[in-house]
Amino acid sequence: MGRIWKISGPVVVAEEMRGSRVYEVVEVGELRLDGEIIGLEQDKAVIQVYEDTSGLKVGEPVERTGEILMVELGPGIVGSIFDGVQRSLVTMAEELGDFLERGARTVALDRSKKWHFTPGVKAGQRVGEGDIIGTVQETGLMEHRIMVPLGIQGTLAEITEGEYTIEEPVAVLKDNGLERQLTLMQRWPARKPRPNKRRLDPGNLLVTGTRIMDYLFPLALGGKAAIPGGFGTGKTVALQQMARWAQTELNLYVGCGERGNEMADVLHSFQKLRDPATDILLTEKEIFIANTSNMPVVAREISIFIGITIAEYFRDMGYNVLLVADSTSRWAEAMREIGARLEETPGEEGFPTYLGSRLASFYERAGRVECLGAPDRTGSVTVIGAVSPPGADFSEPVTQSTLRIVEALYSLDVALANKRHFPTINWLTSYSLYADATRKWWENVSPDWSGTRDGALKVLQEEADLEEIVRLIGPEALPEDDKLVLLAAKMIREDFLMQSAYHPIDTYSTPERSHKMISVIMDFYKKAREMSAAGISVSEISSSKIIPRISRMKDTSNEDFGSYIIELSADMERELRVQEGGI
Repeated sequence: MGRIWKISGPVVVAEEMRGSRVYEVVEVGELRLDGEIIGLEQDKAVIQVYEDTSGLKVGEPVERTGEILMVELGPGIVGSIFDGVQRSLVTMAEELGDFLERGARTVALDRSKKWHFTPGVKAGQRVGEGDIIGTVQETGLMEHRIMVPLGIQGTLAEITEGEYTIEEPVAVLKDNGLERQLTLMQRWPARKPRPNKRRLDPGNLLVTGTRIMDYLFPLALGGKAAIPGGFGTGKTVALQQMARWAQTELNLYVGCGERGNEMADVLHSFQKLRDPATDILLTEKEIFIANTSNMPVVAREISIFIGITIAEYFRDMGYNVLLVADSTSRWAEAMREIGARLEETPGEEGFPTYLGSRLASFYERAGRVECLGAPDRTGSVTVIGAVSPPGADFSEPVTQSTLRIVEALYSLDVALANKRHFPTINWLTSYSLYADATRKWWENVSPDWSGTRDGALKVLQEEADLEEIVRLIGPEALPEDDKLVLLAAKMIREDFLMQSAYHPIDTYSTPERSHKMISVIMDFYKKAREMSAAGISVSEISSSKIIPRISRMKDTSNEDFGSYIIELSADMERELRVQEGGI
C-alpha cells in the first residue's frame, strides 16, 4: 500500500508504489476515490483521480487494485445512464439520493436482475472467440447477442436455456482438460480497441433525417465526422438530432464536459421520443454517458473511451452503432489541464504535444468491419464529434487536429445562427468524402440523386459568387439569369436546407422525402429558366403561386406528402408553360 506524497488538483503523486503498472486502477485516500496511474518514476506513481480531491491529505493511503480500467459489457447496458467512469447514475440516485458523495460506488450492470437466455448452439459444438452462442431480448428494439469472450475457445460441455443473472454461468466450455464457465457479462479494457477479422470500406448511408447531411454531405456507416462551431451555433442540438433519429441499431450519446442543464434536457426529452421506424421508445436503443462540466475534469477523457468500447462491443454483434461526443474540445481542455499539472512541455496554445495522436486514437476506432466469430456478420461504428473552438476560430489546435482525421465536416456558421437559419451547417465550407461511397445506396432511392445534388450545390455556389456584386450594385441591376439563380438559391436554402429540430413533422426527413423536395425545387428552376429564355421576367416568375406551395412541403405530413407532391408537380407543369405565355 502506498501513501499520498503530493496533491495538485486532480493529480496525486503517491510514494511506496513500486511494482505498479501504468493505467492500473487505484483507490486514493480515506474516501477511496477512484484513480488511474498515468506515470511511474522509481517508487512514485502519478495518479489522475476521477473525483474531486478536495480534503485529501499527504500521507493518506493509496491502495492498488491490480486491474486496469475495464468496461462491463452485458445485458442491462442499453437504456442506461452512466457517469464518466461507467457508474450507473440511476442506481446511485436510487441508493444514495440525488446528491452523491465522493467515493460512492456502484456496479455498472444490475447483478440481481434475471434475463431469459436462448441458446443458439448445442452442447458438443466447438466454439471460438466472437462466436454467438445465444441471445437475450434486452429491449423491444435490441436483441443482445451473447458472444464467446475474446481469447477463449473450446467445446461446449453444456449450455442451457433459462433465466440467469449476468454473473451466473449459462454454458461450460472445455479445452485441453480445462473448464471455463461462460456468463452473460464480459469485461474489456477501455483504452484497448476490440479486434476484428478485417476492416471494410464504408458503404451504406447513415440516415440521420437531417436533409443537408443526408443529401448534400452524406455520412457513410462506419465513417467519422466532426461538427465544429462557435457558441450558439447549435452543436448540441445537431448531435441530439443524430442521436435521436439516426437509423442505426444502437446510438450512444457521450456528454463530455457539457453544461449540466443541456445534459438534463437530453435525458428528459429522450424519455418521450419514439423511433420513427417502429414507434417504440428511443430509450430502448440508446445509451447515455453523462460527464458534465461540473464533474471531475479527468473523467472526461476516459468517458470517451468507455463510450467507444461499448460501441465496439455492439458492433461485434453485427450491429450498426452511432456514437456522438459532445464535445471533444472539453476533452482536450482536460488533457491540457492534466498536462500542465504534470509539467509536460506544452504545444500550441498550451495543449499537449500528443493532442493529435490522442484524438486519432478515438476517431480511428470508428469503421465498418467483418466481425470475429460465427456466424459471419459485419458491423460498424460511426463517430461524430462536436468541436467548440473559442471565438469560432477554426484555426485553433483542436479543430485543426480533428480535420486531419475525419472525412466529413459539418461546419456550423455563426452568421447563419444570427439569421435564424438552422441547422447552421454552412454549405460552402462543409464537405464529405463519402459521397462516392454512398452513391450506390442513393441511386437505389433515386437514379438521378447525383445529378440533382450536384445541380443544387452549383446553384448555391453561384449565389455565393454573386454576393459581392449584389452588395455593391444591388440585385435589381443583375442580368435576368443571375436574378433567377438568386431566386432558386433562396428556395433551396429556405425550403430545403432550413429544418427545425422542434417541428413535429419536419424534425425528421426520410431520404425519399428529401429527394422529392429538392427535385421539385430544381424542376421549378429548370422550368423558370425556360420561361426566362422566352422573355418572361424573373419578377413575373417570382410571383407564381407555386412558390409558396413549394415552401409548404416541409409542413406536409408523411401520410399526405406523396399526393401533395404529385398534385404540386402537375400544377407546376400546367402553370409554368412557355407556350401559354408564362404565368
